[in-house]
Order: sequence, then C-alpha cells, then structure tokens
Amino acid sequence: MAVHSDLEDARPPVPVDIAFDQRFDLHGLAALRLGVSAHGDALGLAEDQLEDLLIISSELATNAVRHGGGSGRLQLWRDGNVVFCRVSDNGPNIIDPAAGKTLPDPTMIGGRGLWLCRRLSDRLYIESSVQGSTVTAAIVLDDGDCLTPARSPAGPSE
Repeated sequence: MAVHSDLEDARPPVPVDIAFDQRFDLHGLAALRLGVSAHGDALGLAEDQLEDLLIISSELATNAVRHGGGSGRLQLWRDGNVVFCRVSDNGPNIIDPAAGKTLPDPTMIGGRGLWLCRRLSDRLYIESSVQGSTVTAAIVLDDGDCLTPARSPAGPSE
C-alpha cells in the first residue's frame, strides 16, 4: 500500500474534533464495534474501508484487553481526507516499535493482530512508554478530493 504524503510524520496529528470516544473492557467489545461501525460510516469511509476499520479497531481493542491491562480507550476522528483510529491502554509498553512489520511464523499461535492492522491501514503509529501504549491507524479516504487547507494536495507517494 502506498504511503500518503500526509502520513509521513512520526506521530499522528492531534485530533481537533473527536467523532467517537469510548472506554472499553472485555465485556464492552461488542458495543465498541457497533459504535465504530456507526461513526466510521459517518466519517465518510467507503464500505470496504469501513470493513477494514472494523477489523483494525477490533484487533487493537482486543490487544488492549489481552496485553494492555484489560481495558482501553478508542477514539475516531477525521483530519482532511484521513480517518484515524486510536486505541490506548495502561498496560506494559510495546517493546518492539516494528511490531507487526513482518508476518509471524505460520506455526506460531497468535501474534498477527498488528501485522494485520499494518496491512489494512495506510499507516500505523505505535507510541509506547511505561504508562501504556497507544496505537493509531490511519485510513486515507477513497474520495481524496476533500483535503482541508492545512493538508498538502501532493497525493500518494511510495
């Protein structure tokens, strides 16, 4: 997947207007998916991109529950023609910032969540510290003509 020029920064942009903000735990994952579906559609995602967002958000939220202390927080927002999905938790930090860049051994149980998220998003940002981890996925809208004035119209690049 080509890297969009707006996504080359080391960190995702600070959200100005968060469309969806929900805390969750194991028992709240189904409700979280419903909220992501409703708000992702309202943010302008095409049907296939909405399906990708649902997979990404489910993987990241499940990782937060399994590895990040049992709960987390999911935020969705749009900045220009990019939709962002951020999941944060208070668990142990992600030691490898390159986690998910290579496909795990097929005989390994688990370990494919971040790999899958990297494949379905245009960019995956991983920020981690002793306070917890934050993973933000960026999806560039198929309708690329709705850039805000703050965004460069340069388009996709390799």
